[in-house]
Amino acid sequence: MLALLTQRRFAPLFWTQFLAAFNDNFLKNSLIFLIMAKLSAGEAQTRITLAGGLFILPFFLLSGLGGEMADRYDKAKVAQRLKLSELAASALSVVGFIEQSIPLLFLALVLFGVVSSLFGPIKYGILPDHLLKAELPAGNALIEGATFIAILFGTLAGGLAARNSGDPAPFAVGMTAISLACYGASLLIPPTGEAAPDLVIEANIFRSTGRLLGDLWADSNLWRAGVMVSLFWMFGIIALSLLPPMVKMQMGGDEMAVSLMLALFAVSVGFGSALGAFFCRDGIKLASAPFATLAIGLGGADLAFTLHGMTPAVATKSLGEFFDASAAWRIAFDLSLIAAAGGVLAVPSFSAAQAWAPASSRARVIAAINVLNSAFMVAGTVVFSMLQAAGLSLAGASALLAPICLASAIWMFRYGPQDPPRDPA
Repeated sequence: MLALLTQRRFAPLFWTQFLAAFNDNFLKNSLIFLIMAKLSAGEAQTRITLAGGLFILPFFLLSGLGGEMADRYDKAKVAQRLKLSELAASALSVVGFIEQSIPLLFLALVLFGVVSSLFGPIKYGILPDHLLKAELPAGNALIEGATFIAILFGTLAGGLAARNSGDPAPFAVGMTAISLACYGASLLIPPTGEAAPDLVIEANIFRSTGRLLGDLWADSNLWRAGVMVSLFWMFGIIALSLLPPMVKMQMGGDEMAVSLMLALFAVSVGFGSALGAFFCRDGIKLASAPFATLAIGLGGADLAFTLHGMTPAVATKSLGEFFDASAAWRIAFDLSLIAAAGGVLAVPSFSAAQAWAPASSRARVIAAINVLNSAFMVAGTVVFSMLQAAGLSLAGASALLAPICLASAIWMFRYGPQDPPRDPA
């Protein structure tokens, strides 16, 4: 699997995704810490959940356009132009951080979401252009690993940058340098050619999105694989939106405690992704997906049980004091279980979708799945945000994961897609 990291057909895409995900999370977590520093606990929880939803919203609106662009034009060239445009969003985020302006940082986050939504069909659609079907689980695991290890570093950097209201100099240097490096990595992605040179791009984003979802629905294997991938992202964004207020406001941790827990979550997703690729070492197999979903629900149930009745703790002075509490270790284990099981769910599901998709429309299939992902994530964040605003506790929100995961696992057992065929000998 790691041999792909030394090959040009994969390595530049890996580093482009790694650096882009770093900046996304560097900005998002810097914003989260500023929100928690400036707003009351109840208002901060709602704004944090909203931040996650706003980043995801462009995926719902623009993934269809991104898929059409990726099939119509050379995917590598589109990626390079998108990463060039991302430099402007980086500059806006630097201004917002210098001014300590939450609205400007929200706007920069939306712009990063726009670029990411257009890049999404490329980063997953390009893999089957350069990899064999048997290599797709490993390629997806590495891309997922790149994403969540970048979350680790971006989270730690965001916590450091925003600590004590934040020094703008490290944020400005880090954001600018990583954006330039990301653009440089994109220039090395090998060309793919035009998969559908006669495709006419639909200017109406709502019509193109509807058409893509209709095409996805028409193929039962692709639709069901897309739903499975979307469930992973919905569970993930809910867990990530609950984590900062849980650690800081419920358990009394500081910014570094939040960063450490987020980093643990990211590493666990990477570990789960590698485990998912291991289960598919002899071919893409989906049998592990429903069991992984049950494990996510188990982690949510135990997390709720641990948080139930816990009174908000006073702020701790060090990581040692934070982890002196036994509940901190149990919550860390539950979050790791949720994250690792999510990785096991995601890798075979996405690999199956890539393998089933026709080459001439693969990027549009990935785009349709991204729309489905964003719909699940936006719905999840909106519902949980409304429930939190109405007074739902963190324990109650965690408990909701259990019945949702149980129903999802039963659906996978009964209606899951078929395993795709292997590469011809």
